[in-house]
Order: sequence, then C-alpha cells, then structure tokens
Amino acid sequence: MRRQHANSTAGAPNGKSGFNTLKMKITPLAQSAFRQLDRLFDAAFGSELNPLRNLGSLGFLFFWLLAISGIYVYIVLDTSATGAYRSIDSLSRTQWYLGGILRSVHRYAADGFILVVLAHLLREWVFGHFHGFRRFSWWTGIPLLFFCFACGIVGFWLNWDQLGQFSVQASAELLDSLPLFASPLTRNFINTSAVSDRLFSLFVFVHLGLPLLLLFGSWFHIQRISFAAVFPPRALGIGTILSLFVLAVFAPVLSHPAANLAVLPTALAIDWFILFIHPLMYVTSTGFIWSILACVLLTLFFLPVFVREVSAPVAIVDPDNCNGCLRCFDDCPYAAVTMVPHPDRKIARQMAQVDSDLCASCGICVGACPSSTPFRSMEKLVTGIDLPQAPINDLREQLRTELAQLKSEIKIVVFGCNQAANVTALQDPGVAVLSLICTGMLPPSFVEYALRDGASGVLITGCRAGGCEFRLGPQWAEQRISGKREPSLRASVARERIQITWADAGNEAAILDAVTTLRNRLINLEKSMPIQEQI
Repeated sequence: MRRQHANSTAGAPNGKSGFNTLKMKITPLAQSAFRQLDRLFDAAFGSELNPLRNLGSLGFLFFWLLAISGIYVYIVLDTSATGAYRSIDSLSRTQWYLGGILRSVHRYAADGFILVVLAHLLREWVFGHFHGFRRFSWWTGIPLLFFCFACGIVGFWLNWDQLGQFSVQASAELLDSLPLFASPLTRNFINTSAVSDRLFSLFVFVHLGLPLLLLFGSWFHIQRISFAAVFPPRALGIGTILSLFVLAVFAPVLSHPAANLAVLPTALAIDWFILFIHPLMYVTSTGFIWSILACVLLTLFFLPVFVREVSAPVAIVDPDNCNGCLRCFDDCPYAAVTMVPHPDRKIARQMAQVDSDLCASCGICVGACPSSTPFRSMEKLVTGIDLPQAPINDLREQLRTELAQLKSEIKIVVFGCNQAANVTALQDPGVAVLSLICTGMLPPSFVEYALRDGASGVLITGCRAGGCEFRLGPQWAEQRISGKREPSLRASVARERIQITWADAGNEAAILDAVTTLRNRLINLEKSMPIQEQI
C-alpha cells in the first residue's frame, strides 16, 4: 500500500487541477514506454546490468572518468591564449595512443554524462519520484543541471579552435542580453589582441571550479539516500569504459582549425548533446532562450508543489518491543530511522526513532525487525517497528486464514509486492496470495512459518533488480532468505521449497511460470519424502 496520489481534483486550484489532469493522461503512457524499454534491455543485459536501471550510478561513473581524463589533459594544457590550441591539438596528432585517446574519452564521457543525467531526470519524473519523501533529492538535483551544461560548454572554450570560438562568442551574446555586466562581454572577442592569457586563466578557473561545485552538489543530492550507488555494477562499469575507449580509438575527437577572430566559423561539427543551445539561439533569439530556460527550470523545481498526494502513515516504533538492534536503522533506504536513548534502560540502551518527513512507508524496517516473527506466542503480534496501515499481526492472521482455505495437496503461498507484477490472479484452491507494500517488508521467519503451518512451498516475488519503488526491497529480501543479512531464514529450512522470482508490473507471465515450476518441483519432492522431513 504505497503512497497514492489523489485522482480527484475537485476543489483544487485551477493550476493544480490542470496539472494533475495532464499528468494522469501522460504518465501511464510514459511509464508503459519505460517498462517496455526496461524489458528489452533486461533481455539484452539482464536486469542487474540494465543501463536504464543504473542511470544514477552511470552518471557518477562518467563524472569519475571526466575527472581522471581531465586531470591528464590539464597537465599538458598550455593555458596561454597562443598555446592552448596547439597543446590540445598535439594530443591527437602526435600522441594519439595516450593523450589522444584520453582526450577523446574525456569528450565522449561528457556526452554520456549529459545523456544519462537527462534520462535519469526523465525517468524519475515519469515514475513520480519527485514529491513526498523524495522532494529533497529532486530539489537538490535540479540545480545540478546548470552545472552539468555550464561545465561542458566551458570545456570547449579551452580548446580554442573554431568550435570553441563559436561557443564562447554565442555564450557572450547570450549573457550580454542580461543586464549583468557594465560592458558587453563580446568586446573580449572583437579582435585577436582582446583574447589574453588573463581571459584563458578565467576559462580554466571556471572549468575547474564548476566540477567541484557539481561534486559537492551531487554529494548533497544523495544525503537522504542510504547505500547510494556511486558506481554501477562491475560488469556494466567495465563495459561502459571499454565502449568509450573503443569509440576513442575508432572515432577519435579532433580539433577544428584554430580560432581566428577575423574569420566567421561556418562548417562546424556541433556537439548536439552539450552545444545545442547555440544554434537554437541563432534560429530564435536570446530572449526566447532565457524564457525557455527559466520556464523549464522553474517548472521542474516546483513540480512537487503541484502534486496533490495522500501520504500513507509512517512507521511507528513500540519502545516495549524495540531492543535497539540497529537493523531497521541499517536497512532503511532513505535514512528515516535514527537511534535515540531508550526510555526504559532495562530493555535496551537505545531505540529506533522514525523521521516522518523521510519515511517512505515501505515497511522494509518491519522486515528487518527481529521481533517481527510469527512464532511469538502472543495473541496479537506486536513488533518493535510497524506500519499502522499494514500491521505485521494482520499479515500473520491473513496467512493463517489463507492456508486454512487451501484445498489442494500441493499448497503454495505467494508473497508478492504491490509495486511489482500483480499476483492476485494466482489465487486458486492450491495457491494463497499475500501482496505486501514491498517485498522487503517480509520477515524471513514468515517463510518458515508458512511451511510449518501446512504450505508445501513458498514463492517470493517483487520488482526486478534496479526497479524497486523503494530501492532496496528485493535486495534485502533475497539476502535475508539466503542467510547473508539479518534477520535471516534459518539454515534448517529447505531451500528447495522456496522459489524467488523477480518480475516488474506488466510481467505477470513470469510469475505464472514460476508457480508452475515450483509446483512441479514440489510434486517431485512429495514423491520422495514427507514435507516434515524437508523443514
């Protein structure tokens, strides 16, 4: 039961009503398109290595590549007005096997960085990850767009070829349209004598300073995200780096002719990922560009304000059942759990506390709590941390009820996820279905409890790797079942009676296949020995 947006716009201000109506029409189509792409890329790379599921970490990878290759390029760069072009051009002409490749990698990494940042922004918007407890990450991410493009544009200036000349003159015209400077910036590019070493020192300062601001902003951007991925999976990272090097070898980046202020550049190979704003300015106007930039940035920044949402109740801590074990603190995907002194030192020295502004109401903390075990003898199961809208006691009662109603020799319990493939259609006389807010909410002891209470097997399903609505649910659930994370499923529980299949929304066929596979395996097990000997 995730946080849901109110579909009705009655009584809302006209601006919000119109925005929500438009969102309701566009979002489902966009989400469907992304899921189709996800399935295509999953088939090609696997879900864990799917680039679309790792856009944020790929952005960090491109940044590290830009930093490493940029350091080398800066070492050999002559920062004088007369030597800049010659020092950069010689990298590709005389030392292609090292400097030339690194220069090309630097350029391609910049394009890749812009591409994945924009794709990441689009994906987060499409799936509604910009409001509620995610507002902080969204608001701290929007300003980074400016730093990304500004840093990339200034990089072309340092080369000081005709493309760099075109970019710096176009940028000066764009800035001159604002009442910021006492004298026009374009005066610096009227003649050759106006382009001085001092001007190039300014270029270097900006090109080095902006990445530092970008790095600090990125660090701030992920502050409320636990276990933020700043590196992609190893295979994806290595593949991405190798791809850039292959491009650098077979399609090296070369300089245009040297800048000449007496000549107007004509035939230029524009980098449309970074420099698209310059041609657009010349076919429209500077006023049009500033208007578009202001509208886009303000719209993106205020998107969370326009969304009407009904927030689910956040997790609640029960001091009498919290022993301060830190597991909910460790597993929370959004750093919503902190530890404070326990009011009763006879129970523990510390206890969990939930920040309502950060809590995603996902229930992953419930699955992490060691007291969330159905084997406790209390009539009403009370755990150390719980969700009011989906108490762990209700899950135990529902499991008991569903198991009692099964009328088949082979009884399967399915623990599903509200955000992933719909499991309700699996319900039949031999299958009991329990859908959770997130698979990470499932305490592993419930799997053993289901098997001991009459189930022949258990199927656990949820979002595929990288597609979890709450980031870490499937990852923590799988580690708990495999015994790699506490609380873990006891080693004595027969793993052959447990099936784990991850499937996103719209991929219900994979769950049907998983049930069939598990049922066939259980039939063979039943023929060989009684279930009691398997537990």
